[in-house]
Amino acid sequence: MRVYLGSDHAGFELKGVLVEHLRAAGHEVTDCGPHTYEPEDDYPPYCIGTAQRVVADPGSLGIVLGGSGNGEQIAANKVTGARAALGYDLPTAILARQHNDANVLGLGARLHSQDAALSIVDAFVNTAFSEDPRHVRRIGMLSAFEQSGTLPG
Repeated sequence: MRVYLGSDHAGFELKGVLVEHLRAAGHEVTDCGPHTYEPEDDYPPYCIGTAQRVVADPGSLGIVLGGSGNGEQIAANKVTGARAALGYDLPTAILARQHNDANVLGLGARLHSQDAALSIVDAFVNTAFSEDPRHVRRIGMLSAFEQSGTLPG
């Protein structure tokens, strides 16, 4: 699996841990930055860039990290075709993949121990979309809205 990661200063250290963890598990990993710790950096360029890479590479996944993961998830969702979900525990990470075919995980580095974060990431990366027709239909509605701006109904 190809996995793209981006963060801000709050997620920088955990991003490095995840890069090594995912590579050790056999995944092809790209660090989308930042590449050096900058305590005043801003997450939008890194999270938007990560989501752009994921959307341009069908079948890949992304992980965006910050203090809470909230802003990072919002930034990733500004990219047409990105379906970023906040992974605040194992069930949400699993359901994001199974039901929503999420392709980007937002993760809060200040909210989880390293072990918990690794478990959430592993669950996200190793869970497949269910292909259930109702979920396919709903995702199609969201994609159509992204393209047209017309409310589904």
